[in-house]
Amino acid sequence: MNTITAKDGTQIYYKDWGEGPVVTFSHGWPLNADAWDGQMLFFAQYGFRVVAHDRRGHGRSSQASSGNDMDGYADDLAAVLEALDLKNATLVGHSTGGGEVVRYIGRHKTKRVAKVVLLAAVPPIMLKSAANPEGLPIEVFDNLRSGIMNDRSQFYQDLARPFYGANRPGAKVSRGVLEQFWLWSMQAGLKNAYESIKAFSETDFTEDLKRIDVPTLVMHGEDDQIVPVKDSARKSARLIKGAQEKYYPGAPHGLTATHHDQVNADLLAFIKS
Repeated sequence: MNTITAKDGTQIYYKDWGEGPVVTFSHGWPLNADAWDGQMLFFAQYGFRVVAHDRRGHGRSSQASSGNDMDGYADDLAAVLEALDLKNATLVGHSTGGGEVVRYIGRHKTKRVAKVVLLAAVPPIMLKSAANPEGLPIEVFDNLRSGIMNDRSQFYQDLARPFYGANRPGAKVSRGVLEQFWLWSMQAGLKNAYESIKAFSETDFTEDLKRIDVPTLVMHGEDDQIVPVKDSARKSARLIKGAQEKYYPGAPHGLTATHHDQVNADLLAFIKS
């Protein structure tokens, strides 16, 4: 397998397809790089080099006991970029992966980065507080923790439906899409998935967002039941200088699957602009 070794010895799996301008993809919780296949094949066919890694503790990467936080995730992304010597890359992050990309820039700046895309991403911060009254209450995230502790297999099957909007009237989401979510989720280590909940829900990315100094596209489904658009994309766009915004009426959190043709076309237009 293609792997790089992080500073603490964790093995990070990655896939690297095609040749040309570089686009990297950072996946959401609790999935892995395969969640980007619909985008990676598309861009490889359009003459790009596409790279995606499995976050530590997820997919084919080793299940590290430590580093399951945004700083650790950002440093692993940096290790991949440096090991492959990727330059002028467009960094695309979905959900937790959006947080990973933003924290990477906060810690490592943009010397290897040409553009950024935040797609249904968790920044600025998901958790409700006095400073973020529109956020989600801690009970939402406690329920995620108890769900994977008590019966993670059934929990992931149940979570797939709102993730892809399959619980909405008239939704056309295949059984295959729901089952692949379960398959990918079950490949994540329990400790890693558990600790990642705190990372994606409680990390404050406000200062990281302000440090983004390259062209940025913020994309989000307006019917996102996992990361509500009002408390994420719309706030992030105000914190990023010159950010472009693209919103999809009725689209769910997992719009890379449910709206892949439109998402791919918009990504391509932005990257080539």
